[in-house]
Amino acid sequence: MKHPVSRLCAALYLCGLSTLSYAADVPQGTVLAQKQELVRHIKDEPASLDPAKAVGLPEIQVIRDLFEGLVNQNEKGELTPGVATRWQSNDNRIWTFTLRDNAKWSDGTPVTAQDFVYSWQRLVDPKTTSPFAWFAALAGINNAQAIIDGKAAPDTLGVTAVDARTLRVQLDKPLPWFSNLTANFAFYPVQKANVESGKEWTRPGALVGNGAYVLNDRVVNEKLVVVPNTHYWDNAKTVLQKVTFIPINQESSATKRYLAGDIDITESFPKNMYQKLLKDIPGQVYTPPQLGTYYYAFNTQKGPTADARVRLALSMTIDRRIMAQKVLGTGEKPAWHFTPDVTAGFTPEPSPFEQMSQQELNAQAKTLLQAAGYGPQRPLKLTLLYNTSENHQKIAIAVASMWKKNLGVDVKLQNQEWKTYIDSRNTGNFDVIRASWVGDYNEPSTFLSLLTSTHSGNISRFNDPAYDKIIHQATLETTAKARNTDYNMAEKILMEKAPIAPIYQYTNGRLIKPWVKGYPINNPEDVAYSRTMYIEKH
Repeated sequence: MKHPVSRLCAALYLCGLSTLSYAADVPQGTVLAQKQELVRHIKDEPASLDPAKAVGLPEIQVIRDLFEGLVNQNEKGELTPGVATRWQSNDNRIWTFTLRDNAKWSDGTPVTAQDFVYSWQRLVDPKTTSPFAWFAALAGINNAQAIIDGKAAPDTLGVTAVDARTLRVQLDKPLPWFSNLTANFAFYPVQKANVESGKEWTRPGALVGNGAYVLNDRVVNEKLVVVPNTHYWDNAKTVLQKVTFIPINQESSATKRYLAGDIDITESFPKNMYQKLLKDIPGQVYTPPQLGTYYYAFNTQKGPTADARVRLALSMTIDRRIMAQKVLGTGEKPAWHFTPDVTAGFTPEPSPFEQMSQQELNAQAKTLLQAAGYGPQRPLKLTLLYNTSENHQKIAIAVASMWKKNLGVDVKLQNQEWKTYIDSRNTGNFDVIRASWVGDYNEPSTFLSLLTSTHSGNISRFNDPAYDKIIHQATLETTAKARNTDYNMAEKILMEKAPIAPIYQYTNGRLIKPWVKGYPINNPEDVAYSRTMYIEKH
């Protein structure tokens, strides 16, 4: 399906007035199904439906239907108007957003600039304990980091409601791509009265959002049901009348239900079923590149992985070519860098790992591990933690086998359900842990900033002043070439210090029924709003 949406942001820093939107665009002559209901698979039960509390894709997929930020993305990842119809900056430091007159909450009250001021202040307020507060600091909003650190009051954040329809944001430094960052769920508005009504404000019947849908029903670990928000400014273009999200963490179970007709879109499928699925349902299997990296994070603060030699040895002995081509085999690429190759503004320098044979890497890794004091008489023992998933389990088994065969490492595999896994990750209760990162925006800093010492998403607790300095320097550069040089220097440090071991670059593998139209399969960040979709007669 083609969407006639113009490129509103030819330059990231200046966008003109527009009334265009990115909603379901049904081509003339299309015969719609009488029943406009969609069932979407998500990989786990959402941890929270509060945008400030969201931490993973399961909840983010639902939140994108319940709330709307200043801007949205189209199928190519380009910016389109959301609550804002215009955004501009003359110096890339002070940004002004003009809000549409007809933006409303699901209770019918207006969405105002003050709602964004409240929501962004709440995001960085230490009392909120938002896992994404760092995003406001990364965006460079004035005083964000000081507020997060408890050194300034939330109301000193550099965001102001000039009037009900004008939001002004002041950054602590110029940032050409700031408007792109405002598409992130962390910057979605929440209604103050709703949030302050009590702890259960996100339950069905209580949650007040400004997205295209409202939460109609929720049964934990079974389903979340959303229906159209009649007060949404573009509700006339919403075609789907009911969307059900079903949390299933086993890819095989989700695929079976898809094949049985219970699910219309899956978030993934078992890698070992790829060839069979291509044969059986060739027009329903999709694997485009995604702006994401699958990696293992090492605990750099305690245990044997506090030694960089141990971490580097473990990273070197992961045969990334085998992992991508044999263990996975659905178009994934070996991750020689943390930043994916498809990232805009990144031209990677060849990694030494990529230029060496696996045999050479294994030999050097063995020497490193021996220097760290481990060998046949004193084998290294580790626990490898991953959240419950067949795919994660398969990868963990393969990596553990490589470590055992080449280094003699004894690996205990441990799987946990999502919420328990998140708790273990946040408390540092692991030796090695499975992780992944899908870019919050299409620029290298969305990946590389993750390993800075103050980043709340720094799972490995990596703390390297030289690394922090380089990432900060990149934000000050005035040319893309200079930034790319900084980013490659940062990648070199990550390779040498090995706080993480990038394994493969994501493809966006999923199954979609042929009668489901409007899914933005080529969006590099996998941003998919249910309001852009519809069901053809079948």
